[in-house]
Amino acid sequence: MDTPQDADEVILGVDTHRDFHVAAVISMTGKTLAIESFSATSSGYRQLAQWSSRLGFVRRAGVEGSGSYGAALSRYLLSQGIDVIEAPGPGRSARCRRSPSDQGDAEAAARAVLSGRARSRAKSGNGPTESARMYLVARDSAVKARTQATNQLKAVLVTADPALREDLTGMKRQALIRACALLDEEAEGTDPVLRATRFTLRTLAERIQQLNVQARELQQRLSELIEEHYPQLIATVGFGPQSAAVLLIAMGDNADRLRGEASFSALCGASPVEYSSGSRCHRRLNRGGNRQANSALHRIVLTRLRFDPRTQEYYERRVTEGKTRREIIRCLKRYVAREFYRIVQGQQQGSSGL
Repeated sequence: MDTPQDADEVILGVDTHRDFHVAAVISMTGKTLAIESFSATSSGYRQLAQWSSRLGFVRRAGVEGSGSYGAALSRYLLSQGIDVIEAPGPGRSARCRRSPSDQGDAEAAARAVLSGRARSRAKSGNGPTESARMYLVARDSAVKARTQATNQLKAVLVTADPALREDLTGMKRQALIRACALLDEEAEGTDPVLRATRFTLRTLAERIQQLNVQARELQQRLSELIEEHYPQLIATVGFGPQSAAVLLIAMGDNADRLRGEASFSALCGASPVEYSSGSRCHRRLNRGGNRQANSALHRIVLTRLRFDPRTQEYYERRVTEGKTRREIIRCLKRYVAREFYRIVQGQQQGSSGL
C-alpha cells in the first residue's frame, strides 16, 4: 500500500464560512476529484484533513479567508505539515461570468494555488504576534469607545441647565470627567430633566474612567509582550510598542512567509510605483498595501526626523539634491521597512535555533 508521500500529489481548496467549510480536491492536472462540506469545528477540521489525504498527498492548500473564517482551519492545517496559501476570491469579472457557488469558490481556490496565481502563505497565528493582535484590537476598541463617550458627554453638557453648565465650564478634560463622575442625581430642588442630565453625565464619566483603565492595562500588556519577544526592536530609535505591534501584525508570526524585505515593503505600501511616459521616468506614491502598517512607518519616520541625527543628516543631504519633503519621507519609509524586516527575521530565526 502506498504511503501518503508515495501517492499522487493533490491540491486542496477551501471556501470558508462561519459555520461550515466547503473543500475541493483537484489533481495536478486540474481534474476535480471530490467536493465535500465540513463543519467549522475541531472534529470537522480533522475530518476534512483525513478526507483530503485519502485522495492523495496534500502538500499545499488554498484557503479563502485564512485571516477570518478560515483562521482556525489554517492553523490546524499548518500543524499537519500542510502549506496554507491565502487564496484570492474569484473576482468580480469571474462572478459575472458564472453564478456564485461555494463549490465553485472551493475549486477556484485550489486552482489558484495550482496555477501559481495564489502565492502568499497564510499567517501561522500561533505566536506572540497573534497575542499582540488580540491586545491591540481590544485597546483600539476601548480608545474608540472612550472618544465616543467623551464627545457624548460634551454634547450633553452643551444643552444642560445653565447653572450646571457654568459650574463645569472651563475645566480641562480629566477634571471635567472627575467632576461629572461625582454629580449627585438626587440633589434637592432639582427637576426631572436636571436629574436625568446629572445621571447621564455621571454615567458617561464613569464609562470613560472604566475605558481609561482598560486602555492602560491593554497598552501595558502590549508593551510587555513586545519588550519580551523583540527587545532589539524596541531599542531601535522610533519603534514604540504601538507602531511595532502594528508592523508585526502585518508581517505575522512566520516572517519566512514573505519572499524578502522588498515583499514586506510592498505589503506595507512603502514600495515606490514607477510610471513613465516617453523619456520621463517618475515614481509615485503607493496607495496600496496595509494602510495601518504604512501609518506606523510614517510615525516612525517623523520620530526619527526629530530625534535621530543619522536621519536628519540623510534628510538634509536629499534636500540639497532637490528632493521634496514628501519624496524623502517615502524613501525613509522604505529604509525603515527594510530595517524592521531584518531585525524581526533575525530574532525569529534566532529563537527557532536556525
